[in-house]
Amino acid sequence: MKILILCTGNSCRSQMAEAFLKSFDSSLEVYSAGTKPTEAVHPLAIKVMKEKSIDLSKNIPKSVDNYLNENFDFVITVCGGAKESCPAFLGNVKERIHIGFDDPAEATGTEEQILGEFRRVRDEIQYEFTQFYKIIINK
Repeated sequence: MKILILCTGNSCRSQMAEAFLKSFDSSLEVYSAGTKPTEAVHPLAIKVMKEKSIDLSKNIPKSVDNYLNENFDFVITVCGGAKESCPAFLGNVKERIHIGFDDPAEATGTEEQILGEFRRVRDEIQYEFTQFYKIIINK
């Protein structure tokens, strides 16, 4: 089973979703990418995933262009807010799914409030991708 998870920057949500799916089942081929990849994975995404014993520190944001000539069983978009447009994937895909989440990188407030937003989104991603895995993948 080959899965691509897409968002805009590939710095937070798609990186977390990729890592969770890989942690559920090592036989899955899971990739993540963005339409406008950032320079690095967000430091707070790395921090909150470390709390779940998942290391994102060596991950690098990648462009969706790297995957256009590949076939995927699922392409999952994870962008959330109304002001944010989800990227389209034009490659060969059996099924497209959208599971939207707020972008924690846009959180404002105190350091603790921003960290709390990263944890909230991380936990939502873990829950939703656990459900996806149980219902779709592990039928």
